[in-house]
Amino acid sequence: MGVKDIYFKTMKFAWLKLAMGAAITLISVILLAMCAGIGALFRNNMIFMFMILMWIILTAGIYQFAMHYVGYMIKAAHVAIITTAVTTGQIPDQMFETGKDMVKERFAASNAYFVIDRLISGAVKQLQNTVGKIDNIFGSIPGVSAVVSILQLFIGIALGYVDECCLGYTFYKKEEGAFKCGCDGVAIYFQNARHLLKNAAVTTLIVIAATAAAWVIPFAIIGGIFSIFNWSGVVAFLLAVMIAICVKAAFIDSYMMVKMMVSYMSVAPQTEITFDLYGKLCKLSSKFKEMFNKAKNEMPEAAM
Repeated sequence: MGVKDIYFKTMKFAWLKLAMGAAITLISVILLAMCAGIGALFRNNMIFMFMILMWIILTAGIYQFAMHYVGYMIKAAHVAIITTAVTTGQIPDQMFETGKDMVKERFAASNAYFVIDRLISGAVKQLQNTVGKIDNIFGSIPGVSAVVSILQLFIGIALGYVDECCLGYTFYKKEEGAFKCGCDGVAIYFQNARHLLKNAAVTTLIVIAATAAAWVIPFAIIGGIFSIFNWSGVVAFLLAVMIAICVKAAFIDSYMMVKMMVSYMSVAPQTEITFDLYGKLCKLSSKFKEMFNKAKNEMPEAAM
């Protein structure tokens, strides 16, 4: 099953992500109206700015809460269904229920998934930062910093979906411990980095263009409306950012996730991890080392 087929057949998850983002945005707008209204009653700029700051803090808190307890579970269920589609060529009729059951079966509690996901993400970011060493060594050469910045941008976008690929691997290898699968997943990704990054090249350019559009359009619309009514430009900026993030997370990120997972799962089952790769990754990343140590303590799949 190809990327487009999987993407469109699992589009319900994208709409669910958008609905969650829209709900957060709506709550944020209501809070904004309340905070701005309270601030306006006092006719004092300092109090008004304080209420706007309170709105920002409340919105950030609601977003973090929703992502931790809802967003991550939606992503995990989506990854589970994508893994099933790639490995079996079939997509369950009841995607939400099946994905939810797969997550419950694989991770006894949401916190277990959250810990593994954060360890994988942290490990990937630390490994990605090794690219910056090139700039430290050759930084005095004219133009090198710009080249490295572009390279880091490209790799950052491509590697931004490694945690989903590795999470997908934990669903594929469900007979093994989750932490062990997380370590194996990261090792497999970096062992096949050249192949996976090459396949991600064109997609990454598309994502950059689509992301730019997702940011420009909300800024133009929200900015225009606020300008007509002479409302706060700061508030317009923050609302536009929230809308852009919602659209990107729902559609652009979902497509890139499917694309990267299809490429990843096409090589993961056949990959034999070199015996010294774990040691190298442990030296480069403390997060990977932490996950590796947790994997060794897993029972009964403790051997690595």
